Amino acid sequence: MRLALVSVPVKIFPATSTGARISFHQVHQPSGKRVRYQKVVPGLGPVDTDDIVKGFELEKGQYVLIAPDEIEDLKLEAKKTLDLVQFVSQGEIDPIWFDRPYYVVPDGEMAEEAYGVLRDALRESRRLGLGQYVMRGREYIAAIKPCGNGLLLETLRFADEVRSAAPFFSTVDDVEPDEELLSLARELIERKSAPFDPSRFEDQYTKALREMVDAKAKRRKPVAIEEDEEPSGGAKVIDLVDALKRSVKTAGGAGAKGSSSSGSRKRKAS
Repeated sequence: MRLALVSVPVKIFPATSTGARISFHQVHQPSGKRVRYQKVVPGLGPVDTDDIVKGFELEKGQYVLIAPDEIEDLKLEAKKTLDLVQFVSQGEIDPIWFDRPYYVVPDGEMAEEAYGVLRDALRESRRLGLGQYVMRGREYIAAIKPCGNGLLLETLRFADEVRSAAPFFSTVDDVEPDEELLSLARELIERKSAPFDPSRFEDQYTKALREMVDAKAKRRKPVAIEEDEEPSGGAKVIDLVDALKRSVKTAGGAGAKGSSSSGSRKRKAS
């Protein structure tokens, strides 16, 4: 992670987990075998993966065909640097733009001082740092903000990924509500207001599934099913104070609209 001339070696870790969710396999009960899926063409049957290309439908029945290597050539080379190019006030970005959260931790003792300076500066200024980075061939927008004693990175959706709300609310009447009803609603909201505690909310469906699975496992012998065969940086943080001073001298105004691509296109060897 880099702010002008200041580099902060960091590691990122997913902040969420789907481990609590229950997933099932499909089993063919008469044979006791796992159900597998095949890619088939009507009239031809199963086809080889090597013979499959991707198709983009321009209009009904009309496709542009694209080979896997053509898509591979467009993927961005991973760049292990997130440049913070702009800062915005906390609360300025509507929650609809946020996608996935990651914990950001310093990579080694040499990174801790610069990490702490950035964290505290963001906290005191009540700002989020914005930039772009490449992961698994795709480019992402990232927002960096303080989180407890550390930093949180949240990926953001691109402009064309968020639908305008106006068409959906166009039929909602903008009428003045009855004052008595509004007062009662405000009172009810006030009575039910409390600090957020995620443990008060439980996934009842997953809980019921787990209880059912556990009960069946105790009462019945399990059935034997026949089976077929992140970026981190290592750069040193050198002379943090000097780097910060030089960054302030060379910094321009507010972040320019957009930023240069964080990665370079891969080219096939000739």
